[in-house]
Amino acid sequence: MRPALPEAFLSVPIAHRALHDIENARPENSRAAIEAAIEAGYGIEIDLQLTSDAQAMVFHDYDMTRLTGQPGPIQQIPARQAQQTALLKGDGAGIPSLEDVLTLVAGRVPLLIELKDQDGAMGPNIGALEAATVRALQGYQGPVALMSFNPHSVVELARLAPDIPRGIVTCSYQPKVELLPETVCDHLRGIPDFDRAHASFISHEAKDLSRPRVAELKASGVPILCWTIRSPEEEAQARLVADNVTFEGYLAEHSA
Repeated sequence: MRPALPEAFLSVPIAHRALHDIENARPENSRAAIEAAIEAGYGIEIDLQLTSDAQAMVFHDYDMTRLTGQPGPIQQIPARQAQQTALLKGDGAGIPSLEDVLTLVAGRVPLLIELKDQDGAMGPNIGALEAATVRALQGYQGPVALMSFNPHSVVELARLAPDIPRGIVTCSYQPKVELLPETVCDHLRGIPDFDRAHASFISHEAKDLSRPRVAELKASGVPILCWTIRSPEEEAQARLVADNVTFEGYLAEHSA
């Protein structure tokens, strides 16, 4: 089953890690950034990491240093401790759980959720984060879609929640950039798992939108999202191919 991506994900610009702005005490993936995105009427993209007690937390990095000033992997602390760990340059609030964010958004804007790779090399050692995510989403009302770079994760999401739209996050896969073996990059670059995952869309690296595989998927009717746009000029260029953008650092225009 390949559930359709709701139209809202194609018509409303999506704020990357929510509408974050450190100068205004809104760190990425924070409650304040999410509230600002809702108020501005943007869709919201967030990232999920797993805690030691198998809870889904809204946090991008594997190590907490950059975002909290406290070193160590977020996977090695429980959810309660994560929620009490304040984000740097914010309003004092801690790392939100997925449940926190779902309660806050409450279906008011589209929510695009990226599950970060838990295997370490885009392999099959996954499952706990996917299960935690699906548990949290039970009963949620509102436009939501799930995605991951790891195709094994997307396949698992298809098994656990066949009705929720899901996509594969894709890029040019340069080994030195992605810190992955060349063989893994060569395999994933061609987006070979799209059909196996019964994916509904891709979210592709904006600078690589000219890739023939992207054009092939677009020609077959697959929605193309892209990341990360940082100026109106980049947005205009990306929209020649992409159906919608994930943006940060400026305010994307709403469609008329």
